[in-house]
Amino acid sequence: MEANAKPVDVRAYMQELGRAARAAARVLARTPTDDKNRALRAMAAEIRQRAPQLLEANRADVDEAQRQGLDAAFLDRLTLTPAAIEQMAAGLEQVATLPDPVGAITERTTRPSGIEVARMRVPLGVIGIIYESRPNVTADAAALCLKAGNACILRGGSEALHANQAIAACVRAGLLAAGLPEAAVQVVATADRAAVGELISMTEYVDILVPRGGKELIARLAREARIPMLKHLEGVCHVYVDDRADPEMAVRIADNAKTQRYATCNAMETLLVAEGIAARVLPEIARRFADQGVEMRGDAGTQRLVPAALAATEADYRTEWLGPVVCIRIVPGLDAAIDHIARYGSQHTDAIVTEDRARAERFLREVDSSSVMVNASTRFADGFEYGLGAEIGISTDKLHARGPVGLEGLTTQKFVVFGHGEIRR
Repeated sequence: MEANAKPVDVRAYMQELGRAARAAARVLARTPTDDKNRALRAMAAEIRQRAPQLLEANRADVDEAQRQGLDAAFLDRLTLTPAAIEQMAAGLEQVATLPDPVGAITERTTRPSGIEVARMRVPLGVIGIIYESRPNVTADAAALCLKAGNACILRGGSEALHANQAIAACVRAGLLAAGLPEAAVQVVATADRAAVGELISMTEYVDILVPRGGKELIARLAREARIPMLKHLEGVCHVYVDDRADPEMAVRIADNAKTQRYATCNAMETLLVAEGIAARVLPEIARRFADQGVEMRGDAGTQRLVPAALAATEADYRTEWLGPVVCIRIVPGLDAAIDHIARYGSQHTDAIVTEDRARAERFLREVDSSSVMVNASTRFADGFEYGLGAEIGISTDKLHARGPVGLEGLTTQKFVVFGHGEIRR
């Protein structure tokens, strides 16, 4: 099916993709690591070679998004640059260097009966990925699913259809170069929204869903999907500056966590500052924010120290801004900071800046988020930075996988038993 072509029957088309994916998954489950790595390196080479075509395809998507009046954060996520294309290629190559989790046997123990019981890592099977705006997800998802032995069906947003199809062509070429089935990675070639409804209902073909997009998309899928999901709804991330923090470090981390890049789920949305250090650090942090055009919204204590700050509402502290807006609250200390995060956070990423080891350890234990940090910017909550290679997404769920989901998160375990002729008595 060509991009932009409207299928006669969306359900039949998606069922065809599902059947092909299931067959490809059986092949991938037994594919040697060297063959998977060869495909990944071939994909990277194709992406570099076709960079001009990828930029041209993306330009068509961006031009259309601008005509539709989509906001700056959306355009930032949609836009490919030469550096972003190189990062895609490098991500594929990095995944090729990572250990293959498939077939790894751990926890091998001998039981009194004489049998040996262990666990083996195995692929999940077929993964359906639904995402918006970010065309780099096409390459990232293909890399991780393939290396973990899974087939995948990718349904990108209509706003990135041209770029996604151009990247898909690179992926297919890489698969063919390694002798692997093209159906190992399939990118849905229709913008018809009915395709999403079909994908999230194909229990006979799809084993798990990974949605990547806005809160509305993920909430809808959580309501309607009949297939388990790895997901997070939003990233309301916090940095807490303790009164035993190094002031210079606190300023640097707060600045970076907010301004290094706005339109990401791991950007800080609320800064919490202990009242014992607020007068020493908040004016300088505010100056940096102001210099970069960040709008500040705070409580009464914040407004006394930062006259430019607007009054924050209750709703503001629950908001994922994804732009140059930050909430600030001065709190009595660690307990109040942890309480605030529990009440307003989204269990994504939260950080403490402190030189007090006991307080740092309390924060790590008591903050119930998928990533909790000490003396580091929340912007590090990312599969690439964690050494996982290109991540498939972030999960704030508590079962199977949590935090950035890399190769291991795209596998599961089964029990394997090694016997020597034992029988149960």
